[in-house]
Amino acid sequence: MALSSIFNKVMSGITENFKILFFGDITGRQGRNAVKSYLKGLSKAPDFVIANIENASHGFGLTKKNYDELADAGIDCFTSGNHIWDKKDVYEYIENAEKLIRPINYPHGTKGLGCRVFDVKGNKFAVINALGRVFMPPIDSPWTIVTDKIRNLKEEGIRHIIIDFHAEATAEKICFAKYLAKEFNTDENALVKCFFGTHTHVQTADEKIYCGMAYITDVGFCGAEESVIGMEFATSLKRLSTSIPERYEIAETPIAQINAVEVEINNSCAIAVKRVNIMVDNNESEVNVNSRGEVCCEG
Repeated sequence: MALSSIFNKVMSGITENFKILFFGDITGRQGRNAVKSYLKGLSKAPDFVIANIENASHGFGLTKKNYDELADAGIDCFTSGNHIWDKKDVYEYIENAEKLIRPINYPHGTKGLGCRVFDVKGNKFAVINALGRVFMPPIDSPWTIVTDKIRNLKEEGIRHIIIDFHAEATAEKICFAKYLAKEFNTDENALVKCFFGTHTHVQTADEKIYCGMAYITDVGFCGAEESVIGMEFATSLKRLSTSIPERYEIAETPIAQINAVEVEINNSCAIAVKRVNIMVDNNESEVNVNSRGEVCCEG
């Protein structure tokens, strides 16, 4: 770009906007197929697509085959959670999987990375994945680790940071998001542009822009609609009603639901957030939207 063009752009106050699409936990083949169908049906691709994939391979973990499949479908970054280690071949490919991150607060020396920096339209975007500790397996505290990482990224000149906080308790997600926003953001200048809660597979209706940061407590999940958070009803019922251990089985139904969040940001802050909640018939080539439609919240 010519110097005169850059000067005119700066003087006119024009800022570049970026559209980000984040898919809630992809669960099993139904979730994978639904997400691929949804992306294929978009009239215009987002600038950056992220998906939580810790349940993508038959409900537990991620195989190399499914990693390649989803990467080819147009997903730019894969976040995960406590189930990332459930498929043993992850240990063989995670070091070389340039789109995949695991929670940053696993102990030092754990394979893989908890943060990656991506190029989006010539701009550096950092994505951090972290695990919560309330009602979750023992893990290092995310509070200090994530805070230190954000400070390091800021020193490196990163201006756009996205968080996937994989946690059970809504209070922990809300508190952590508010803490990071107050620590690093103002309404006009946000370093942490997006905070997405994941893990529960149930989409919350509290999307908002807080201190310049797009926020939702839980994005939800992508998988079989007639299920118990993606799993077979019968096995879930037996396990939950008797307390006797029972292996969960992925639900096999053609109708899948897609839970996602669309966010628009500029160089300074998030400017719009929209929750996506639709149905996809995996037996059809077209994407079908059910009566729930989409809910939009713009700031």
